[in-house]
Amino acid sequence: MTDSPAGDSPRELSYAQAIQEAMAIALETDPAVLLMGEDIGVYGGAFQVTGDLVHRFGEDRVMDTPISELGGAGVAVGAALTGLKPIFEFQFSDFATLAMEQIVNQAAKLRYMLGGAVSVPLVMRFPAGSGTGAAAQHSQSLEAWLAHVPGLKVLQPSTPYDAKGMLLAAIEDPDPVMIFEHKLLYKMKGPVPEGHYTVPIGRAAIRRPGRDVTIVATSIMVHRALEAAASLEAEGIEAEVIDLRSLRPMDTPTLVDSVKRTGRLLCVHEGVRSLGIGAEISAAIAESEAFDYLDAPILRLGGAEAPLPYNPELEKAAVPQVPGILDAARRLARREV
Repeated sequence: MTDSPAGDSPRELSYAQAIQEAMAIALETDPAVLLMGEDIGVYGGAFQVTGDLVHRFGEDRVMDTPISELGGAGVAVGAALTGLKPIFEFQFSDFATLAMEQIVNQAAKLRYMLGGAVSVPLVMRFPAGSGTGAAAQHSQSLEAWLAHVPGLKVLQPSTPYDAKGMLLAAIEDPDPVMIFEHKLLYKMKGPVPEGHYTVPIGRAAIRRPGRDVTIVATSIMVHRALEAAASLEAEGIEAEVIDLRSLRPMDTPTLVDSVKRTGRLLCVHEGVRSLGIGAEISAAIAESEAFDYLDAPILRLGGAEAPLPYNPELEKAAVPQVPGILDAARRLARREV
């Protein structure tokens, strides 16, 4: 499926502006919604995504939390249990490691452990990924960690349109939803309709149709895959680019249908390759009817087996870039693997 904004000439917003607009709509329309996080008030958030919302909605709805991810996440889980709908912002996705008790042992499990008597309508936002020179403790892609946990939904919007629509869908969801926002995407602009709309959780998007190789990508890798696909077209290779965008639940039927058409699969994600989301995609295809349609081994591109370097050239070398995607797709299409 392919989602597209409504209207002939929709206005353009940046990825960050689209997120902020979604939060403003939710705050305006639902009194149960509140924002929580470190420095999201007057400062506007570590990446200025929350912006001036504290001035528009007040400190009772846009709340600065102490510098304790574990404590803040615990308060957010407790607030959700009382019927509120907190949106908790981490300054960096890496800091989720400090709050894993509340995310994994509490938010993800309470509905199950209490026999469905409660829900946890909680959204957590994680600025993630490399490319800003923030070094090993502030540049990771940990989405596969959380996608491993039953009870959590995990999203990676790659466009401003999806950033707004998926956040609004997450706010309306009764279960905890984790949204990973790549830091390099915050300034990227794209068409975003005004008003309220949602992008369904659990559905991938075909960003570019093709017949020779399927490239399943996540987050910023979608844009690198599209750039690679444009170059491949000049060589007579048609790459189908699928934006996974929902890691859990995963839209396996869309992936299966695509691989049955192309016979080849390349998975591209920024997180470390070993045990990453590409491994789950590969297994899903290998266990499906699409396996019999494969004309070449499945290939995976992911992050290096090392902490992310500070040096900008080494940082680029540690995660997939367009030339690597091109090379892998060429080898698949030409049966060189």
